[in-house]
Amino acid sequence: MSPERELDPEALGDHIDRLYRAARGLCGSREEAEDLVQETFARVLRKPRILRSDDDIGYLLRVLRNTFVSTRRTAARRPQTTALPDDLDLVEDRSSVRPEQRLESEELYAAISALPDDFRDALISIDIVGLSYREAAKALGVREATITTRLHRARQRVAKQLTDEPPPVGDPPSQSLER
Repeated sequence: MSPERELDPEALGDHIDRLYRAARGLCGSREEAEDLVQETFARVLRKPRILRSDDDIGYLLRVLRNTFVSTRRTAARRPQTTALPDDLDLVEDRSSVRPEQRLESEELYAAISALPDDFRDALISIDIVGLSYREAAKALGVREATITTRLHRARQRVAKQLTDEPPPVGDPPSQSLER
């Protein structure tokens, strides 16, 4: 086991792309993901952080997820308002090579954010952030076999949702039976 060390605030920028992709998978929208990453960095930088391993990204992913959960809990306590359809404006993504690519990306992130928490966390850790199965298992505090199962089921659900097919029979609709 490596000795304790302080998280280097200068190195946080090295992880911003991976954290943004993870946040995008959690939130489903670009704007919320940017806010989530910013809030995560603000929390990490408030005080010195002591790490017991060399796994900066694993630690940052846990902080990101905890920040996401805290934000959702706080938002759930507030009164909800709904925008009228007349108020919606479509914004062109100028960085997209093909306009339909932006729509496909939005659908994908929306499908990921609609997954149950356990499935979503596994999919984000492996497919979006690029962690190994072992790293994801350690970051999420579960066995590697559990990550494999959750990832498989998450991929199935996203694929089914994107192809507009119903979920497979026998697969729980929104709750994971694994713990």
